[in-house]
Amino acid sequence: MPLCFAPADAQALPLTLLEKEALGAWLEGPGAAHRAWVEAAGFRAGLGEVLPLPGEGGLAGALGGYGDAAARARERFPLAAVAQALPPGDWRIAEGLPEDAAEREALGWLLSGYAFSRYRKASERPERRLVAPPGVDPDRVEMLAEAEALTRDLVNTPAADLGPGALEAAAAALAVRFGASIEVTRGEDLLAENLPLVHAVGRAAAEAPRLIDIRHGDVGPRLTLVGKGVCFDTGGLDLKPAQAMGLMKKDMGGAANVLGLAQIIMAEDWPVRLRVLIPAVENAVSAGAFRPGDILASRKGLTVEVNNTDAEGRLVLADALALACEEGPEMLVSMATLTGAARVAVGPDIAPFFTDDGALAQALSEAGGRWADPVWRLPFHAPYEAMIEPGIADLDNAPQGGFAGAITAALFLRRFAEGAGAYAHFDIYSWQPQAAPGRAKGGLMQGVRALRGALPGSLGL
Repeated sequence: MPLCFAPADAQALPLTLLEKEALGAWLEGPGAAHRAWVEAAGFRAGLGEVLPLPGEGGLAGALGGYGDAAARARERFPLAAVAQALPPGDWRIAEGLPEDAAEREALGWLLSGYAFSRYRKASERPERRLVAPPGVDPDRVEMLAEAEALTRDLVNTPAADLGPGALEAAAAALAVRFGASIEVTRGEDLLAENLPLVHAVGRAAAEAPRLIDIRHGDVGPRLTLVGKGVCFDTGGLDLKPAQAMGLMKKDMGGAANVLGLAQIIMAEDWPVRLRVLIPAVENAVSAGAFRPGDILASRKGLTVEVNNTDAEGRLVLADALALACEEGPEMLVSMATLTGAARVAVGPDIAPFFTDDGALAQALSEAGGRWADPVWRLPFHAPYEAMIEPGIADLDNAPQGGFAGAITAALFLRRFAEGAGAYAHFDIYSWQPQAAPGRAKGGLMQGVRALRGALPGSLGL
């Protein structure tokens, strides 16, 4: 299905959404004419149930089960469960859609049409288009769906076709589309430009490492987004086992998400000086690979002892964060598929984030709830600072013991984020393990809608 609404004047069939507890009253009132049909079909208004309604000339409409509050709480996009079960055609919501959920549910409907078909012939999927419900801004919701499709496509593309060069090309295409500038520092030039950690992590790969730098807007507060662009992560010389390497095409999920957020910001023309920094590398194995025990210099001047080459994401982010802070942005956000510890803590559905700004944290939580983008604040727990200080160097990239892995990684990054007015770090998964309504199995946008809702207020826009 296309990620767009049906025209407002489309000859759309009516869809009546019914909560379980409202079914009886509907059958006594407006639905009395269909009572026998509904009872014979065994329709109970369970979430995702669909019952086509017959008319004189064929299909007259449909009932969609909206379940009960408990069932809706288990789904991010309850309406999408109905959408995917409807007969093909154009539909409009006749009744039953809560006004305060209309935009979120309309977005879920559009996202239920997403499919990644780059590597196979696109099947003839039946279209189920929705007329934008009253009060819903169709342009805004379509824009959000398009940005998520960009993120999902990037994450779903395997590393053979999305190495550092292809990620650069995707960033350049986005920049050109919105009239943004882009500069890229590659290979040995990273050393000349004092980006040694980005160079160290990516130097063993067939494709040169690079730092992608996009700018858009010349007025307003400075907003800088930093995304981890590790296009494939073998683990380096601390080689991952095969099972752990299977999903490493998604290790550039942080970059994909900040590009999706940047697309939203530029499409909505926020009055900000936007900057997007993406260290794009592949963590590979060759004679030039960095080694366990190496001590690396960073742009900030802090030295880092490498106790695990598989903790490379924080290294490339460190240089990018230090670069970002040199111009003192009012807001700095990093996004990365950084630690397995974050997944153990909150699972794949929730995007944990870290910030010292209480107002920003509250705004993120509220916006995530409004836009079906669950986030959860984890602490920058100061007593754990000692865990990232090895003694032989300023910092340790992989503290021993395994405790508090997401927190120690965030504390490591915060050392390089000094100088920003506010800083938030998201440790995302960017992957949907099993298909769910509105969320196809595969790449996923996480934390972006929460940021879109929270950042304008935090920046005083």
